Amino acid sequence: MGQQEKVATSLAGAVGEEISASLAPVDAELERRYPGDPGTRQPVHTVYVPGDVFAAGTVRSWGDQALAALDEHAPDAASFAAVLGLSDDLAEPVYSRVRAKLEREPIEDLRVDFEDGYGNRSDAEEDEAAARAARLVAEACEQGTAAPYMGIRMKCMEAPVRARGIRTLDVFLSGLTEAGGLPDGLVLTLPKVTYPEQVTAMVRLLEAFEKARGLTPGRIGFEIQIETSQSILAADGTATVARMIQAAEGRATGLHYGTFDYSACLGVSAAHQASDHPAADHAKAVMQVAAAGTGVRVSDGSTNVLPVGPTAQVHDAWRLHYGLTRRALARAYYQGWDMHPGHIPTRYAAVFAFYREGFEQAAARLARYANRTGGDVMDEPATAKALSGYLLRGLDCGALDIGEVARLTGLTRADLEGFSGPRRGDLTASAQ
Repeated sequence: MGQQEKVATSLAGAVGEEISASLAPVDAELERRYPGDPGTRQPVHTVYVPGDVFAAGTVRSWGDQALAALDEHAPDAASFAAVLGLSDDLAEPVYSRVRAKLEREPIEDLRVDFEDGYGNRSDAEEDEAAARAARLVAEACEQGTAAPYMGIRMKCMEAPVRARGIRTLDVFLSGLTEAGGLPDGLVLTLPKVTYPEQVTAMVRLLEAFEKARGLTPGRIGFEIQIETSQSILAADGTATVARMIQAAEGRATGLHYGTFDYSACLGVSAAHQASDHPAADHAKAVMQVAAAGTGVRVSDGSTNVLPVGPTAQVHDAWRLHYGLTRRALARAYYQGWDMHPGHIPTRYAAVFAFYREGFEQAAARLARYANRTGGDVMDEPATAKALSGYLLRGLDCGALDIGEVARLTGLTRADLEGFSGPRRGDLTASAQ
């Protein structure tokens, strides 16, 4: 034992107490505005199906069409890997997991669309379609055939369609409530948001519904769709999207980038409207920074190049979609839109390859951190959080199995969730 050090201080205890008291409002503000990630599963994609097309068998139909596309255009692991440029060691694990996913859970998040994909119909027709959507979603949830997340995209809060959007939302939510209650995976999307006041209006609308139906206040959340330049930069130069998150009063669950509306708003010509355009990168970067720490998740947009036609044309579309999805994942956009059944094989291929190719390295680094053993990288708690989050996302989507993760890390899922970090609220509570 070495010599015991003499500990000297100069500040009275009251100094720290005064500083803590002065920062108490800031502590409360941090807790309110930046509660941290909710720790729940985030779907890897959202599928939009027009309200008049949505049917009881839509989820299974998309899976069957996707499997048929594989059978026709890439019937085995080698041919699929050749199209996408997958390495030999990834070819079979990715292909087999894609097929299993398409058979088990082809769609992770489905939105019945009453906006652009549906158009303007008579009130009677849209009422009927909204009521039908509620019935089918309720039945699917009861029968266990629903996607993990389901809901509708209503019309926006702009004056020409506002009343119609409000009524469609009311019909849909009322139908679900009367059919047995709102499902856990319910997701609502508010499109073409330009001003924070439109978000506030959505909050007031949901508050009124919850009160009318005797629901717990705050039960219903919603996504904000970013499709206009004004949603990124306001007239006064502030980031509108940050103000929108606050205007949602804790109800915002996601920010979804609308590739084509946003591009058109900026005057990007049709041939260059894509999720990797510089204008898209700027918008999503602002969304990402505004959402960081708030618990609101960011979703990329879509490609409108459909994998249809002869095999060579399908392969070209697959390569494009795969590349865009991998690009988004590297930029921490873990969700995107898919517009056609032929897109979901490459959605899952990109997601599974992303997690599987980095799996062993991430597992080894986390294991070294957990066991406090040395390595060629000095990781900190923030990196351990990122590593565990990476593995958890891989587990949630089916890219990884808990057995192989446990084998390489020596950790359980609960351990991973512990490393991913408590929410800021949990930290505050534990300190009190």
